[in-house]
Amino acid sequence: MARRKTVVIGLLGTTLDLGKHSHRWERWRPTVSLCQHEDLLVDRLELLSSRRYVSLAKRVGEDIRQVSPETDVVHRELEFENAWDLEEVYGSLLDFARSYPWAPEKEDYLVHITTGTHIAQISMFLLAEAHHIPARLIQTSPPTRGQGGTAGTYAIIDLDLSKYDRIAARFRREQKEGLSFLKSGIDTRNAAFNGLVERIEQVAIRSRDPLLLMGPTGAGKSQLARRIYELKKGRRQVAGEFVEINCATIRGDGAMSALFGHVKGAFTGALADRPGLLRKADRGILFLDEIGELGEDEQAMLLRAVEEKAFFPVGADREVRSDFQLIAGTNRDLRREVRQGRFREDLLARIDLWAFRLPGLRDRPEDIPPNLEYELDRWAQSTGEAATFNREARERFLLFASSREAAWLGNFRDFNASIRRMATLASGGRITAEIVDEELGRLREAWRPDGAEGSGLVDELLGPLAAEVDPFDRVQLEEVLRVCRSARSLSEAGRALFAVSRTHKSSSNDADRLRKYLARYGISWKDLGIRAEA
Repeated sequence: MARRKTVVIGLLGTTLDLGKHSHRWERWRPTVSLCQHEDLLVDRLELLSSRRYVSLAKRVGEDIRQVSPETDVVHRELEFENAWDLEEVYGSLLDFARSYPWAPEKEDYLVHITTGTHIAQISMFLLAEAHHIPARLIQTSPPTRGQGGTAGTYAIIDLDLSKYDRIAARFRREQKEGLSFLKSGIDTRNAAFNGLVERIEQVAIRSRDPLLLMGPTGAGKSQLARRIYELKKGRRQVAGEFVEINCATIRGDGAMSALFGHVKGAFTGALADRPGLLRKADRGILFLDEIGELGEDEQAMLLRAVEEKAFFPVGADREVRSDFQLIAGTNRDLRREVRQGRFREDLLARIDLWAFRLPGLRDRPEDIPPNLEYELDRWAQSTGEAATFNREARERFLLFASSREAAWLGNFRDFNASIRRMATLASGGRITAEIVDEELGRLREAWRPDGAEGSGLVDELLGPLAAEVDPFDRVQLEEVLRVCRSARSLSEAGRALFAVSRTHKSSSNDADRLRKYLARYGISWKDLGIRAEA
């Protein structure tokens, strides 16, 4: 196996690296010393300096070639007027990092932080810490008394720069960019969801352990998994592919082959070797959606592959390796699946280290307006035609979409389909109230419980949740809702409903009593669509 190259990135020391005459070989010069250590072979040195120090950089490069002919010295010019200006120095180094052709799968990188101003050293540390530069830090020191020679010593180190508030602010901005990226740029307003995405961002860029994304169908697990991959790839934390498979589609005999591959002749029809999805995801991310659908044998092999990064393809007598990060998705309760013997407890323990439950659209009503704009933008990008709501149509759709009547059984899939239908019918790109009314009728019909006749007030307000109400309670609730709809206020409805029982009490609060009754079913007075309330 070929040795990985060692590449050092460092700033020219405009004072420490000085020296013109022969006595310079008697001085410790940190950049030259990097290449004088027998146990540190530097294949390439990326020497960074401003234009005014080109002659010094060339002299240092020539000296390095004398002590280490195998080191390729590449001089790169950076431009900043004030080497003590944090924003200017950091910005210049960040531009270098973004344009540099990193190849972490072939090369190991070290950042030399001995030379340059303290501001430059801090900036180099931050770029490495944020993975803009995929490197470790190396610091060189002059020889101590009695050590002999000019090489000195070196150490691969870490630094604590938490006291630098301006740098912390840059980290916060970068984190904010990462959060926006994971949310596809949607300005979500649900506090719980925003907190969840913030935690996912923190874990995603710091860990290669498995992630488990839970939540109902259509909640966005697949899209989030891909965005996590793209975020990590942008930080050069993965070099391989994003490989996605819905485990429900590979049940049966083909599941083993699809996941782990097979060798030629392993079974009838195996006419050639097949690498399998796990090998395809090497150095990348494997997203197994609906992981609870895997069979017992696949679960056992997957556990070993996750723990040891090795497995046997079907029919093979030699194991293969694949260093992938696993993201698993499920809409099932895997703990219940374990109790019922349908999912391995040890596999769940391995993938449950970082588990995140994505809420459904129904639980994020405040995020419906920004998602509406997002879907309209997606429509415009995919068709080349813009679609907009007139004011009345927009208000009517948002009122319905945020109410309890909107079940959103397919979550964002339902939402996306709804917007696309209305945009398709929009003559001249204008979605009218008539188009919205037609779409709301379609959604109500689609979400009506099986066997339900008519829509009734219970069905109208509870949607699919109406099926969870006992017939006995349903009759009572239907009558309560009918009285509420005919009343002008909560107090008036309460007096009508409790007219008899209230005569036997010295004091009563009919409105509060009715409010608590409705709350048992998650219904508020506002949900009834009545404007006045006493």
